[in-house]
Amino acid sequence: MRFVIVTGMSGAGKSTALKMLEDVGYFCVDNLPVPLVPKLGELLMVPSTEINKIALGLDIRSGQSFQEIEKALTELDKMKLSYEILFLDASNDVLVKRYKETRRAHPLAGPNRVDQGIARERKEMEVLRKRASWLVDTSRMLTRELKKEINSIFVENKDYKNLYITVLSFGFKYGIPGDADLVFDVRFLPNPYYIEELRPMSGNDREVREYVMSNDKAEEFLDKLVDMIRFLIPNYIAEGKTQLVIAVGCTGGKHRSVTLANELYEALQKDEGDYGIKIEHRDIEKDAITKKM
Repeated sequence: MRFVIVTGMSGAGKSTALKMLEDVGYFCVDNLPVPLVPKLGELLMVPSTEINKIALGLDIRSGQSFQEIEKALTELDKMKLSYEILFLDASNDVLVKRYKETRRAHPLAGPNRVDQGIARERKEMEVLRKRASWLVDTSRMLTRELKKEINSIFVENKDYKNLYITVLSFGFKYGIPGDADLVFDVRFLPNPYYIEELRPMSGNDREVREYVMSNDKAEEFLDKLVDMIRFLIPNYIAEGKTQLVIAVGCTGGKHRSVTLANELYEALQKDEGDYGIKIEHRDIEKDAITKKM
């Protein structure tokens, strides 16, 4: 029997996660009143061959009874019923944006602003967040990426990486990414833009990569950057950080930054460390779009 309690901040993707678990064979129960959770636990203690995987959705919609969650979990512990808690979270800014896009009312906001409802909910959900077996930050996740993580944990039974790293290339002329935790400037390197045959290419092309990395300063910068990031990662994990955005910028975000971001991504990916990682190139196509306008 595998019993998963799916919870988290409203708008962080709980309903989506429940649907994904249902698709891989979990029997899903959503929004069960908290006082009934121990009753469900008693039913699960009865040997059954029909249901061996169950996911229970709990969130702030349970109202005042939600304050009894710690008592309910204690009763499950007394039964010696094994359970896991999947907590879905996202940054306040992302949650506000999602609510505005869907035009839904936050369950705790009432006549107040959405961000006030989120603040109240975050305080009330802290008891579950602290007890979470799995903490997934969906702030920068696409639906397919969340599905991949759900499959990794609950289908493939792999260890989930609580820290998720995004290596992001960008162009300074389009602005520094607002969500960047670490920003590195590679404009000191020779610019392939001024080489006529390289100008239409990007850092994803072999010719540009070879041109950029043929410079001794690029190799030295990369070595020091990788060494520093490797030092920082375990410290961020110990701090409880769940999202790390490493931004590498050049003038237009097409050549040098893309090349160095790719190199950093490949180096960190080989480490197979205690983190997940992906790469994004924010501005790689913007020069071409701007010139057509």
